[in-house]
Amino acid sequence: MLSPGVPVTSKILYGGDYNPEQWPRDVWEADYAAFGKAAIDTVTLGVFAWSYLQPDEETYDFDRLDAIVQRAVDGGKQVVLATATGAMPPWLAHRYPEVCRTDFEGRRHVYGQRHNHCPSSPAFRRLSVALAERIAERYAGTPGLVAWHVGNEYGGACYCNLCAAGFRDWLRARYGTLERLNDAWNATFWSHLFTDWEQVVPPNALSEHWRGPDHTAFQGITLDYLRFMSEAMLANYRDEKAAIRRHDPATPVTTNFMGLFRPIDYHRWAADLDFASWDNYPPGPREHARMALAHDLMRGLKDGQPFWVMEQTPTITASRDVNPVKRPGVLRLWSWQAVAHGADAVLYFQMRQSKGACEKYHGAVLDHAGRTDTRAFREVATLGAELGALGGAVLGARTPARVALLFDWDSWWAAEITDGFNRHVKYPAVVLGYYRALWQAGAQVDVVPVTADLSRYDVVVAPALHVVKGDVAARLEDVVARGGSVLASFWSGRVDEDDNAFLADVPGPLAPLLGLRVEETDSAAPGVVNPVTLRVPDAGGAGGSEQVDPDPVVSDAELVFEVVVPQGAEVVGTYGAEFYAGTPAVTRHRPHGGDGGEAWYVATGLDDTGLAWVVRHLLGRHGLVGPYAAYDDVELAVRERPGADGGVERTAFVLNHRLDAVDVPAHAAGVDLLTGRRVAAGETLHLEPTDVVVLRED
Repeated sequence: MLSPGVPVTSKILYGGDYNPEQWPRDVWEADYAAFGKAAIDTVTLGVFAWSYLQPDEETYDFDRLDAIVQRAVDGGKQVVLATATGAMPPWLAHRYPEVCRTDFEGRRHVYGQRHNHCPSSPAFRRLSVALAERIAERYAGTPGLVAWHVGNEYGGACYCNLCAAGFRDWLRARYGTLERLNDAWNATFWSHLFTDWEQVVPPNALSEHWRGPDHTAFQGITLDYLRFMSEAMLANYRDEKAAIRRHDPATPVTTNFMGLFRPIDYHRWAADLDFASWDNYPPGPREHARMALAHDLMRGLKDGQPFWVMEQTPTITASRDVNPVKRPGVLRLWSWQAVAHGADAVLYFQMRQSKGACEKYHGAVLDHAGRTDTRAFREVATLGAELGALGGAVLGARTPARVALLFDWDSWWAAEITDGFNRHVKYPAVVLGYYRALWQAGAQVDVVPVTADLSRYDVVVAPALHVVKGDVAARLEDVVARGGSVLASFWSGRVDEDDNAFLADVPGPLAPLLGLRVEETDSAAPGVVNPVTLRVPDAGGAGGSEQVDPDPVVSDAELVFEVVVPQGAEVVGTYGAEFYAGTPAVTRHRPHGGDGGEAWYVATGLDDTGLAWVVRHLLGRHGLVGPYAAYDDVELAVRERPGADGGVERTAFVLNHRLDAVDVPAHAAGVDLLTGRRVAAGETLHLEPTDVVVLRED
């Protein structure tokens, strides 16, 4: 039997997290009337229902959830049903105190918050599975049940004795012998040779404390504990999914991820999700490139398969120091951006504002008064009508990307827990800088793990590939050998999978591809600039459109300045200051001569101008600069799926993220699916701020 995938629906699903247990039943009726006005077709139920479903260990009470589910069924809604384990009830922590987490400082917590359980706790694992099984047994086959939702926003860490024992078991399975463990952790340093597994303890403030949870004295131990904790929570998810599968073999199962989220290696989780879903809460109002990166990362978890936006806010969040409201049109724009990047569902947290606790002011479809004449509700309803009119036109479509960007949690963790470089450098910021340059150039991008098949890509971008594991170096060399382009950055090729430095010139296994060695790595505080002058020395574009630069470009580089010695690579950019002024800062290597491709290396933290220059040279060589690249913040995203005539249906999304209106020439002929307007190729598209065109190309 084939495993379930993305839920089969007839349109983009629209709705969100609904908690009617918080209100009397007469409010439910008003809510469902409002949902009808907004074309809401999907409700996520029971995410935080554990305490009322199971008031004590021996008692289950499903009367309230029965009524909640039945009202959704009677209303013709699609139902996403949770296992209710997103937060544990007070009685569980009172009866089994060991279920509460122990923090990095060694303090056992008492009951509170919601990310509060120890993933290694036998009591939690037993009782969460029992609840998931009861729910699955009772509600499998419910009309409209479209997906199961396990847990909620997994994250955090625990350092208790149960986790210490689990860590030792995990290490035995990973390394097999203490000899291999000691080698992986370079345990001869500081007399750390372990002679018994019981000597291993978690790297916390009482053991390997160095400078906090992210900078303990032995990076190998810390890296492995990050891996262990991610997989301990994955075991919790697997437990509940297995309980569901005993009663429902077909309905897809997921949990909601959080985009660029450090504690959990989503690539290691991907195979256990039937489809990916995530919660989109960008940290600021001008985060369109970051959101696009997160969407593409979520899509890449399942090899390009569509994903869901499980949560977004209609108005404000409630967790930031400053919580600005979404400006008019932004909710619609950001929702269409999600669809453009592969979302088959656009859902909210929350459907109605809670009357109390920490999220009582978090945005919702319905405010505390339940009004349907607010600006927020009108915008929700407008978007609902548009999604309804779109129907299934882009369901299941895929992005025809020829550019891959590698994203690697091991490199994220290893680069940021290391000592000796620059703690102001953050892996997500480095990756986002390169992605933003690709996004602004209009490239269609797949964000993929280092294990991905790279054979279908013309350009592969690998920023801060600190950890080189498996055969990734050979596969990057294959890209260049067949004429493609590879772009790597500073800090790449430094360590192996155990976080031990390669006993070779930097960048280790990547050196033959890049044609250089890194002799020294300089660092500076934020704001200290070293100007880098960029100029391609010749046209030689292997049949592409590269041109000689009439004038050099100067980029203000910051934070990292590697001193590079070319070993076959040609110099593209040079430093303008410090003792290494005039030496290479950016290089290009053609290891196969004119018949092959190129490998570029950026040895410093170029600013946006410099990154854009480098990226457009690579894309230009392959004809991959997009048609709207000259218009800042005008995004083009393309989706394709098989057509009824055996061809390909191609739908293009043109989104204006600018703060002002802009006129752009249409890149292709087709019909705008939102307005029915026919558009000719080259015809002027007038885009007001937040405008969206969904063009079914001819």
